[in-house]
Amino acid sequence: MAPGNTICKESSESQAVESELTIASDELESFHLSKPSFFPGVKVGMSSTNGVHELLECPVCTNSMYPPIHQCPNGHTLCSDCKLRVHNHCPTCRYELGNIRCLALEKVAESLELPCRYQILGCPDIFPYYSKLKHEQQCRFRPYNCPYAGSECHVTGDIPTLVTHLKNDHKVDMHDGCTFNHRYVKSNPQEVENATWMLTVFNCFGQHFCLHFEAFLLGMAPVYMAFLRFMGNDSEAKNFSYSLEVGGNGRKLIWQGVPRSIRDSHRKVRDSYDGLVVHRNMALFFSGGNRQELKLRVTGRIWKEQ
Repeated sequence: MAPGNTICKESSESQAVESELTIASDELESFHLSKPSFFPGVKVGMSSTNGVHELLECPVCTNSMYPPIHQCPNGHTLCSDCKLRVHNHCPTCRYELGNIRCLALEKVAESLELPCRYQILGCPDIFPYYSKLKHEQQCRFRPYNCPYAGSECHVTGDIPTLVTHLKNDHKVDMHDGCTFNHRYVKSNPQEVENATWMLTVFNCFGQHFCLHFEAFLLGMAPVYMAFLRFMGNDSEAKNFSYSLEVGGNGRKLIWQGVPRSIRDSHRKVRDSYDGLVVHRNMALFFSGGNRQELKLRVTGRIWKEQ
């Protein structure tokens, strides 16, 4: 009986192996039939990337994974940032992750070409997997952050969306035209901490501009600053210039510059002093009276460079 059993077992295993080879052969044939060369106009590496792209999606943050890609002993993968977030335990099976790299998946990623994540917003470009992330950080189609200062607003969107948001949610003043004349009054000019005062949005040359005016401490000295930001990319902002003027008692200060894009944060522009800066003593001198109340009139103009 023993030999007979052995023969049956070997025969069974042989059939199983043969069956597996048949399945593998069918799968291989199916793979060859689905090669991109059979579909004119489809780029190599793009026809079957949807499933692979899902494999490269981190199960925790759902972002695309970039090396190092980690895996648990059971083969579940996740990105390096989320490995720390889940305290080195697999979010799928709870096994300890250790330091196992999924080199095969990293190698697969190198062969992929994928569209920019902002394709839905108009970006037509396709990139190798590892170049895609760098491009997306600078893509001109990526959403803009809300330019409103003085609050932690996390709204993002295109320019029309942000203009509507500023008007409806932040109650920002909206003006048409390329010249402005604003008066800023403050009864206690000693108070400057967190004193972001005003944002005004101008519709000019078919574009939108943000005029900021605020108070802050420069070292120990209170200062007032006005500057303009362009609601668009930096390359477009350079097509415009603006001037600001403030004065009184027969004196005036004039600033002329190029508006900064709202891609640069409000704080970045302010901390670079890229605008009209007026020290408190000069501002009080311009205000006249008993120098106890701030009354500044700021005029300005925006023009398009030829």
